Amino acid sequence: MDISFFKKKPLLLITLSLLTLEGCSVGMALNGEKEPDLSVIRQGITKTEVDIQLGDPVSVEALDKGWKKCIYSYSVGDESSAGRAIGHGVMDVLTLGIWEVVGTPIEGFRGDKYQLALTFDENDRVVDLKRSEKNSELITK
Repeated sequence: MDISFFKKKPLLLITLSLLTLEGCSVGMALNGEKEPDLSVIRQGITKTEVDIQLGDPVSVEALDKGWKKCIYSYSVGDESSAGRAIGHGVMDVLTLGIWEVVGTPIEGFRGDKYQLALTFDENDRVVDLKRSEKNSELITK
């Protein structure tokens, strides 16, 4: 490709560069995580029911008598939003892509992360549960 073409068309070069940067905050707003229904997580429910709400555990520890302790991670306040995505897209266009410097970190810090430690008996039923503090991990020993 002849580079002299871009010397003659600096606006075209700037526009193409900005278009490649555009979309990070828009994509992040569209790809949030659905909040789990924690009201169903209680003693006595099965591991299958827990997995439906929280997904696969991030760690599994085998305990005595066929019991196991599973750690689940989930987010609260990070659901996908078409409205936020449209807002980011409009700001991208109005600022010629400069909004990404602000919009991407805003989307990156959305939501609070939690962990839930569940102990299952030999029948895969919850017998104990502990939830971490906001944005901290459970320490298991």
